[in-house]
Amino acid sequence: MSAGVYVTAAFSAALGGFTALSLAMDRHYEDSFGRGRTAGRWLPWLRAVGVLGLAVSLWACLGAQGTSQGWVLYGGVLTVAALAVVLVLTYAPGRATWLVVGGMGMSALMGLLTLVTATFRSAAG
Repeated sequence: MSAGVYVTAAFSAALGGFTALSLAMDRHYEDSFGRGRTAGRWLPWLRAVGVLGLAVSLWACLGAQGTSQGWVLYGGVLTVAALAVVLVLTYAPGRATWLVVGGMGMSALMGLLTLVTATFRSAAG
């Protein structure tokens, strides 16, 4: 599989994961959805999606570059994704939910593409 697909999946999963973890904090949740509102029943789900996103990002980085360079790629992907989340939360906090949905959706799409490609390779091969 192309390393570009893995890196795209890693970045989008890290982006969605960091955004979900940030929305699990009261201040960022209030900035995104209005003062006086709290995550409430969504809090454990936001945390779970955040951790899952970062774990998928690690898996994609290790799949793209192997164990030795994959950790370095993971650090770089996390840095760029965290910077993007900080900028969105600073200048457009209402759009933070788009990052969660878009990031995790793109990550799922890349995972599906990887699965389909691997299935066709094994069937052809």
